[in-house]
Amino acid sequence: MKQALIMPLYNAAAYLPALLPVLKEWATRTDERELLFVDSCSGDGTAQMLTEFGLGRVLTVDSSQFDHGGTRTWAAQQVEAEVLVFMTQDALPVSADDIERLTAVFSNPQVAAAYGRQLPYEHCHVFGRHLRKFNYGEQSYVRSLEDRERFGIKTAFLSNSFAAYRHSALADIGWFKDGLILGEDTYAGGKLLLAGHKLAYVADAEVYHSHSYTVWQEFKRYFDIGVFHASESWLLAEFGTPEGEGMRYIRSELDFLCREQSVGLLLAFLVRNFMKWLGYRLGRHYRSLPFCLVTRLSMHHRWWQRSRPLC
Repeated sequence: MKQALIMPLYNAAAYLPALLPVLKEWATRTDERELLFVDSCSGDGTAQMLTEFGLGRVLTVDSSQFDHGGTRTWAAQQVEAEVLVFMTQDALPVSADDIERLTAVFSNPQVAAAYGRQLPYEHCHVFGRHLRKFNYGEQSYVRSLEDRERFGIKTAFLSNSFAAYRHSALADIGWFKDGLILGEDTYAGGKLLLAGHKLAYVADAEVYHSHSYTVWQEFKRYFDIGVFHASESWLLAEFGTPEGEGMRYIRSELDFLCREQSVGLLLAFLVRNFMKWLGYRLGRHYRSLPFCLVTRLSMHHRWWQRSRPLC
């Protein structure tokens, strides 16, 4: 199958020295592979590094016009490939073989999308390490709409930090939705399941990808998730609310802290999870909040600027 790897970039110079050799090894194994980089007018020499790299195409979009879903849709329509691999600049495949393992799952004609396992970087703090362990386990699986009774909203989970889609299936659902604050991958996952397709998790396709968010960053992240769920309420109607999954996460994180001998972080654990809950609840009710407050609670300020100027 012809494949294309698509990567949005913005000030990615710090990531490229480790990332580009892996992408080159994957892309040059066969003539049926293409690299497409979408640079949002970086100011750190990203474009020059890609030019010197000399492999793949580079397209440019204005950073103010970048859209999580719309830009990925536009980029996907610039290539001719049956399988579309999407990665973010801060995800580093363990090897080129891991990209191979992710795309190999499309030998199953029922699989429309797949995502790989994310491992924490060495410097990641304990809360970031637990998140990766919780969301990206050791067992692969394939899920269909029938699994929503058991797994709820997690059934539609995908991560575009390291994911792949069948071109024809993505086109059938109308691609990614424009104008989402985040969650274009989960949006696509839900639509694909409702259309009768299956999603796969490939545990032996690994990338390093993690964040060491502060409490305030966690709050903002979950505020934006709340905004996404409020805007796309069909997801919760079809797959259920995330509260049950949230309680399972809290129990898992507490157990992880104990096993890591990090019980001294219990207060931080309580504060973090309260702030995530508060951020999510406020995000779900963002329409009732003053606009000037909403823009300060969100991690994605530019998204709000498109409809109204910041206060």
